[in-house]
Amino acid sequence: MIKFDTDYRLLEDMYDDGYFPDFLVDKVRDQVQAVIRFLEAGERDLQKIQDKFDEMTEAINDLQEEFEEHDSEIESAARDSIGETVEHILEWFDLGIDVEDAIRQRDW
Repeated sequence: MIKFDTDYRLLEDMYDDGYFPDFLVDKVRDQVQAVIRFLEAGERDLQKIQDKFDEMTEAINDLQEEFEEHDSEIESAARDSIGETVEHILEWFDLGIDVEDAIRQRDW
């Protein structure tokens, strides 16, 4: 089983930008970490992995209203940060899924 890159800081740009409340970025991170745990457990079925990314993305979609309530939103900087994080995960686990496909369910 492959363990995820412990040196990689998930959602680094979102954490570094005061526009995004850390406690909400933590909620996004929790969704990303669920996918990482799924992959660390050894899952290699691309359809199951895509389903897990869809689940993650839909959960992040559900956070949009909460971001707005705190004078923030999941917008281009957040989209880029999430995309970069997902791309690193895909590369780290050597998955044949394009980042745009992995987050295809996004509303942001």
